[in-house]
Amino acid sequence: MKNADAVWDHVDAKREDFVALADRVFDTPELLYAEVASCAAHLEMLEAQGFRVTRDAAGIPTAVIGEAGEGGPVIAILGEYDALPGLSQAPGVAEHRPLVEGGSGHGCGHNLLGSAALLAATAIKDWLAATGIKARVRYYGCPAEEGGAAKTYMVREGLFDDVAAAITWHPASYTCIDHANSLANTRIDFTFHGRAAHAAGAPELGRSALDAVELMNVGVNYLREHMPDDARIHYAYMDAGGTAPNVVQARATVRQLIRARDLSGLRALVARVRKVADGAALMTETQVSTQVFSGVSNLLGNRPLEEAMQRTLDALGPVPFDEGDRAFAREIRKTLGEDDITATFRRLGLEPDYDKPLCDFVAPLDRRSGGGEGSTDVGDVSWAVPTVQARVTTCALGTPFHTWQLTAQGKSPMAHKGMIHAAKTMAATARILIEEPATLAAAQTAHRKHLERTPYVCPIPEDVHPPIPRKAA
Repeated sequence: MKNADAVWDHVDAKREDFVALADRVFDTPELLYAEVASCAAHLEMLEAQGFRVTRDAAGIPTAVIGEAGEGGPVIAILGEYDALPGLSQAPGVAEHRPLVEGGSGHGCGHNLLGSAALLAATAIKDWLAATGIKARVRYYGCPAEEGGAAKTYMVREGLFDDVAAAITWHPASYTCIDHANSLANTRIDFTFHGRAAHAAGAPELGRSALDAVELMNVGVNYLREHMPDDARIHYAYMDAGGTAPNVVQARATVRQLIRARDLSGLRALVARVRKVADGAALMTETQVSTQVFSGVSNLLGNRPLEEAMQRTLDALGPVPFDEGDRAFAREIRKTLGEDDITATFRRLGLEPDYDKPLCDFVAPLDRRSGGGEGSTDVGDVSWAVPTVQARVTTCALGTPFHTWQLTAQGKSPMAHKGMIHAAKTMAATARILIEEPATLAAAQTAHRKHLERTPYVCPIPEDVHPPIPRKAA
């Protein structure tokens, strides 16, 4: 029996090859801008499927673009393949079992994300070839979503200037259209420069950069009372000044991750954090220098695109899990708390169901949702072109992301089923935009009106470049 949507047949025809791609990327977890093997796997698949390939997109060695089709609108489908540090985990087991102690792992499902996106793009390529319809599909293989803001650089370099609309997805423990609730953010390194001295023999001669970092963090903590409720600030010591306590530390660096509801709110909050840093330098008689590491914008929603994608999700229905999937999900659920499950349902605006191991429904578009907002460099793409994103179930309900539990489910049959479901969702949405010019025009009009009210300003300064490690260059 043929699928209800013609492009779904093209997804099914190549599903096994792309499941293998997702597993291959899972087995080589790589961090931001060092996704050499993962990018090579996507590049190999692009060439095998007959895409026209652009390497080193935006000057980034682990970014790749593949295009197919001729004429008509350009529909972009966005993929990712970067991993996270410290989340190495054996797949398929419901206990913490690192493959490499302290190693990296796919704790956000990006092995699935990139493979499903490339499968969707391939399905549209094959559908265009079969029908003779004039349009182009373009796959963007994007590295460094986890803190590296690669898409922001790609937008800044004009790689989306001729795109009509962009489509993407993210693995989740539920299935819905993303409400485009994300926070703009920037990561700034504050480096304090002081004077070394013998900490016992002549402490009065020293000016401690580490003291300055600690005082800055105290000041930021006091600032939290006076920030908007949805703003966030996190920090990490990048350089604590050394390991000798009998030496006054002459240099220390803290990275502040600053988040706000939108770009204007972010700029205001960054200005206040910079004043805190200046105050810490004044108190310690040190000097402070700053370097922006990355930055992303908040997501812009697009109602016409969201309605089009909801049509595809409603037609597909929930991911077709079986009893084996539910059994593994129950084992994972035993490692979680009720608060994890409650948080998931709160994001959907639904009452918690603590007995349901896997999401067996598609959430409505017009739902109440709240909490659990993070940041993504898809936000900058959404300022450049109309953009829509799905969340599709690939793991047990309540699974926290950026955890070993998520990594443990990354090669499971339920993850693969969700990945294929996501590919069908994206491919069918792309087909709608190609076959229904009025829907695409409405999406572009809505996007243009927003930019007329609030023009885009890239959150990364022009003189800041991607922090590409030497081995990836």
